[in-house]
Amino acid sequence: MTWQPHITVATIVEDNGRFLFVEETKHGKRVLNQPAGHLEPDETLRDAAIRETLEETAWDVELTGVVGIYLYTAPGNGVTYQRVCFAAKPIQHHPERDLDTDIDGALWLTREELASQPDRWRSYLVLECLDDYLAGPVHSLDVVRN
Repeated sequence: MTWQPHITVATIVEDNGRFLFVEETKHGKRVLNQPAGHLEPDETLRDAAIRETLEETAWDVELTGVVGIYLYTAPGNGVTYQRVCFAAKPIQHHPERDLDTDIDGALWLTREELASQPDRWRSYLVLECLDDYLAGPVHSLDVVRN
C-alpha cells in the first residue's frame, strides 16, 4: 500500500473571545492557520499539540478538549491529512523564544476578523475547526488514547 495519510494536530487557543493563529508563507503567500503540525515518532497526539503550539507561537497551553477529527486532501499536491483538532487555554507566553523558521508570526484574532479574510486561510479547515469549537460540543480528552 503506497497511500498513507499524514497525521497532524491543530490547537484552538482561546483567550477572552480572541483566538491564537500563526502567519506563515506558503507558495509566496502569507496565510493564517491554527498552531498545527505533524505528529512525530514516539509522540502522543496531546504532546504533539502542546509542542507545536509552543514552537509556532511561544505559548505554553493546557489542552481542554478535542474539537474534532478531520480529513483534508490538499488540492495542490493530493496529500491527505488527518487533523486532530484540540481546544486549549493559554498558560504562559515566552516572548524571548524564537518561533519555528517557517512561521512569520503569531497573532490573536476574533472569529469575525478571521472570517473576513478567507483569501488568507491556509485551508477551509481554519474556519471550520474554529466554528466547530464555537458550536460545540468539545469532547473530553479521554477520547484520545495513547
